[in-house]
Amino acid sequence: MCKMLHSGLPDRCEGGRTPLVRGRWRRAAVSAALPALGILSGCQAVTSSPSASQLRVIDASPDAPGLDMYENNSVIAYNLGFGTVTSYISTDPGNFTVAANIAGSKTALASAKGTFTASSQYTVLIGNAAANLQELILKDQAQAAPSGQISLRLIDQATRIGAIDIYLVPSGQKFTAVTPLITNLAFPTNTGYLNVPTGTYTLVIVPAGTIPTSSTVATYTGAQVTYSGGSVTTIVLIDQQLVTTPGLQIITAQDYVSPTATS
Repeated sequence: MCKMLHSGLPDRCEGGRTPLVRGRWRRAAVSAALPALGILSGCQAVTSSPSASQLRVIDASPDAPGLDMYENNSVIAYNLGFGTVTSYISTDPGNFTVAANIAGSKTALASAKGTFTASSQYTVLIGNAAANLQELILKDQAQAAPSGQISLRLIDQATRIGAIDIYLVPSGQKFTAVTPLITNLAFPTNTGYLNVPTGTYTLVIVPAGTIPTSSTVATYTGAQVTYSGGSVTTIVLIDQQLVTTPGLQIITAQDYVSPTATS
């Protein structure tokens, strides 16, 4: 089950839509980021047959209509909205076309072809503005990070801000004393998985080239998050809605959770 932090209205899409997601073999759960600066955290447990593929959808388009997701002719999700992260859905391995249709219609706004292999996990990422909607199929890391480390993948889907620097500030340390994890990240870059020591961190984002000082105003500052050893997490940067000045929201989705960790 995915979880929303700082929202108060889980399981509803922006604009009041209620999404419905169906897997071929089971129903999957969804949650959505509301138009407020917050974090959406997905915690997906994979419990199906090891011969199956696992597929989830993240809708990062700030202005696309509700979307019905099709795998070939089979519906895998109904009426997804901005900020939605589905749980993993079991599907047969093979070659498929995944299409994002306007909800309730057969009008495809974007599609992508993918080969899904057994015992593998994939994310279908819907991004960019509706006028130029893009769909990517990404293979997720389905095994633990190296011992004593966590794996983070950052994907910039924020269309309304410029390049940014990203800091992962360890608990007890000052932002001004930390070296950036990533510099000059711009839409629609995917960093791939980065291994960092297990610990508790605060995500801080500033415009690219900013020299941190005690008076620096960050574009985004998250809450402290404790990452369990071996965990694998995807972080998607998306636009902040209903504001005059462009801003950021953060979606997090767990790709791998240690069997000894709780979510």
